[in-house]
Amino acid sequence: MDQLCDLLDVLCPMHLKLDRTGHIDHVGPTLAKLRPGEIMVGERFLEVFELRRPRSVKNMADLMGFARSKLHLRFRDTPRTGLKGVLVPAPDGGGGAVIDLSFGISVVDAVRDYALTAADFAHTDLTIEMLYLVEAKSAAMEASRKLNQRLQGAKIAAEEQAFTDTLTGLKNRRAMDHVLARVVENGGRFALMHLDLDYFKAVNDTKGHAAGDHVLQEVARILVEETRSDDTVARIGGDEFMLLFADRMNRRRLDDICGRLIERLEKPIVHGDAECRISASIGVTMSEDYPDRDIARMQEDADIALYASKHKGRACHTFYDISLRNAAYIGAAPPGRGDVTLR
Repeated sequence: MDQLCDLLDVLCPMHLKLDRTGHIDHVGPTLAKLRPGEIMVGERFLEVFELRRPRSVKNMADLMGFARSKLHLRFRDTPRTGLKGVLVPAPDGGGGAVIDLSFGISVVDAVRDYALTAADFAHTDLTIEMLYLVEAKSAAMEASRKLNQRLQGAKIAAEEQAFTDTLTGLKNRRAMDHVLARVVENGGRFALMHLDLDYFKAVNDTKGHAAGDHVLQEVARILVEETRSDDTVARIGGDEFMLLFADRMNRRRLDDICGRLIERLEKPIVHGDAECRISASIGVTMSEDYPDRDIARMQEDADIALYASKHKGRACHTFYDISLRNAAYIGAAPPGRGDVTLR
């Protein structure tokens, strides 16, 4: 009988042998590896394993009634690894049985959970080939996942570039239009600021375009510092910026923000050995003044308010009011914006 067990250990390393009372009297080397801290020999088979199908088995006689039928079972203790098996009567005629077990479709989890290797399976077992295929498939899927991540990253980068002003890193007009549309759709309250730099053309003309670019970058930094993370700052033209303030904003808070922006932008900006001096004029509109949330109208009115600030002498801010549309300067070129005509 020892010779038979030696043969089974090589051919069926996941087998176990039962005596006529249903107790385990031999365990294959791989099956033993699944419970390294336990001695299964001498234990009753039905106390070590839970027979899930057929369920009617209560003793060895019942079990022998399902000889050569497929068995579905699992360990009673954790990890409760699922197994499949087939039972045949022992060849010695003593009433015992040999049960050969396999992991079935759970083999991948079992190999991971029990650190199994090729040496734990019979040399003719196709499990190893299947594991190689699973590993190859996993590697291919991982490569595909990484490729998709790179493609998604490239797509996001391209979209960000399309919505980003490359000089300042702020959003551009296209991005601001998208943000405004989303805010209007969500129904939230917001305020718009249209900010134009005073005397910026003089910086470009006297200090050069490199100095002008540096000024725009510094202005962008200041605007970001003076706004919240959920506000939106965009460069919508050469020296024009649009700021969107989300949620509830009252005039007092907007007054404070405009005052801080103008104060900081009036400080000289150093570029090399030169000091660049600018200021800012601002026009403000608030969504609560527009029952129909007409974005185009709000932007136009913010521009009208900005013109009013220019005509007040620059370096100030103006809230839009309907009376501004009838002001004498409408249609005329305001100081510093002679290349624009308001319609």
